[in-house]
Amino acid sequence: MRGGGGCSIVWFRRDLRVEDNPALAAGVRAGAVVAVFIWAPEEEGQYYPGRVSRWWLKQSLVHLDSSLRNLGTRLVTKRSTDTVSSLLEVVKSTGATQLFFNHLYDPLSLVRDHRAKEVLNAQGITVRSFNADLLYEPWDVNDVHGRPFTTFAAFWDRCLSMPYDPDSPLLPPKRIIPGDVSRCPSDTLVFEDESEKASNALLARAWSPGWSNANKALTAFINGPLIEYSINCRKADSATTSLLSPHLHFGELSVKKVFHLARIKQLLWANEGNKASEESVNLFLKSIGLREYSRYISFNHPYSHERPLLGHLKFFPWVVNEGCFKAWRQGRTGYPLVDAGMRELWATGWLHDRIRVVVSSFFVKVLQLPWRWGMKYFWDTLLDADLESDALGWQYISGTLPDGRQFDRIDHPQFEGYKFDPNGEYVRRWLPELARLPTEWIHHPWNAPESVLQAAGIELGTNYPLPIVGIDAAKTRLQEALSEMWQQEAASRAAMENGTEEGLGDSSESIPAAFPQDTQMEETHEPVRNNPFPVGRRYLDQMVPSITSTLLRIEEEETTSDLRNSAEENSRAEVPINVDAQQNAGVTLNERILQTAHRNTQVQNNTTMELRNVAEDSSIESSSGTRRERDGGVVPVWSPPASSYSEQFVGDENGITSGSSYLQRHPRSHQLLNCRQLPQTG
Repeated sequence: MRGGGGCSIVWFRRDLRVEDNPALAAGVRAGAVVAVFIWAPEEEGQYYPGRVSRWWLKQSLVHLDSSLRNLGTRLVTKRSTDTVSSLLEVVKSTGATQLFFNHLYDPLSLVRDHRAKEVLNAQGITVRSFNADLLYEPWDVNDVHGRPFTTFAAFWDRCLSMPYDPDSPLLPPKRIIPGDVSRCPSDTLVFEDESEKASNALLARAWSPGWSNANKALTAFINGPLIEYSINCRKADSATTSLLSPHLHFGELSVKKVFHLARIKQLLWANEGNKASEESVNLFLKSIGLREYSRYISFNHPYSHERPLLGHLKFFPWVVNEGCFKAWRQGRTGYPLVDAGMRELWATGWLHDRIRVVVSSFFVKVLQLPWRWGMKYFWDTLLDADLESDALGWQYISGTLPDGRQFDRIDHPQFEGYKFDPNGEYVRRWLPELARLPTEWIHHPWNAPESVLQAAGIELGTNYPLPIVGIDAAKTRLQEALSEMWQQEAASRAAMENGTEEGLGDSSESIPAAFPQDTQMEETHEPVRNNPFPVGRRYLDQMVPSITSTLLRIEEEETTSDLRNSAEENSRAEVPINVDAQQNAGVTLNERILQTAHRNTQVQNNTTMELRNVAEDSSIESSSGTRRERDGGVVPVWSPPASSYSEQFVGDENGITSGSSYLQRHPRSHQLLNCRQLPQTG
């Protein structure tokens, strides 16, 4: 039997699997199916997918199409610059009467999905959407007052204590009745140019994209490294993490399946009295929780990928230094663990999560470069580049979350090396120029005796750079910057209280930190915009941002339960090659560095690097059971709130705690920004 008119379109995005795909399951139940993928990268603006992300997507789509053909249909691919218009064309050419898709939670997708619903509903098309990416929808996880959480610990505690478990993952369909696509030919999608093919070929040696390969990787991890995850996950010199994040980002793997399989193992080990392995599962599930939290933050704070969530951070005087940025991305900072990480990122599109923290912390705390530069570079270079997860990670490192890292604490790369690479094997693998250096000096070669350096063939400042800035100098400079930030914040607050804020503009940074132009990190300075689509509140709607209003949704649904609130824990082009990477970077490290600094005052441009960002995106099924049904699931709609979001969170009386000592000294800074107060740059 071949389906004709009256078929359903299943719109694939970052849910590239046939297993536990509720949109696909709904389409199969409804009858004939037309499976569609629309490639419109220009809609992503400055977050156009990088080289390795595009390579992965290409392989994953080939795998998905093969799976669909085995089930009876095929994947229709469309190249577009307007996704909604392309959807409408597919509807008209196939005679479809329904559209099914799975939710995404980044601001651009939320607005686009809402527009798709509005346009297709106007044409008489039924649109339904589902949760295939999270354990729980963001609007279902609230505190006892029905408000969104502002710390990860309280959010994750709530998720783990929900009165109902995440739905069990769905099996793949047995067969799919194909819709009539005779008048809907596929477009050829081009994901790489000739210059990228050689580099991309190397990726296939280490990675196997595709949903069935993702399941194999999950099974191997659950039955292998998971049992000692708590012991080994900090080791950077071996494959000790799950390596599932690229599969999760592209939706090749269901988060619900990951959660359920891990919990089964945990219960088994608990019955055996294996406390260490039980703790390994807790730690692994926390990483899944952080992924959940990244979407939760993005949904409730739609500008979190570009603006700090704590108001005072908009006054931090970031150092706009393209030379330092170049040295960092090329792995030429003079700090071995940082440099090894950046060179691995360039070569493989991957970084161990501990090394991600090390290199990003160095970027923000030591070099004091704008965190958005680092986030964009990760986006351009990581295989698992994920906007929500990257925004959460960089905001956490930058101290711009209520429970973010202490901004006034600098982690010395030397001591981080002792923790994560105690034998120096990771550094030796990625910095061959240091391969002969004894382990005693591998993480701080500037302290090594001259005889040791000569024996290892190292000449600091020539074949390996001197530290770009001394840690002691960086600490002093950071304290000065924080002092300046508090003074600016106090001046702005006084101006507001005196009614003279107009003279200070909109409290944004006085000098926007534009991305380095020759790294293709252009910054778009957009005015605050009116939401171009109707935002009438509908109970069954998934929720969509109303950009002009504050960030709080009016929560009409009942919320269950009590919670604890606690705090814790880029196509890269060149930056100008004659920019001295040590210029304006602070004071040198010690007398030894001063004596040898004249050997080379310019960071050598030996290795050009391009990198991709980490993310984790995954899929799941729609809500049911004790939850209120959202079958009409259309797309979430954020309604204008009755009061400012920041009004809920002023001061400690509202339960925001912080791991930052400087925040504790400045309790008034516990104020989340009103959407209209947010600066254009981070």
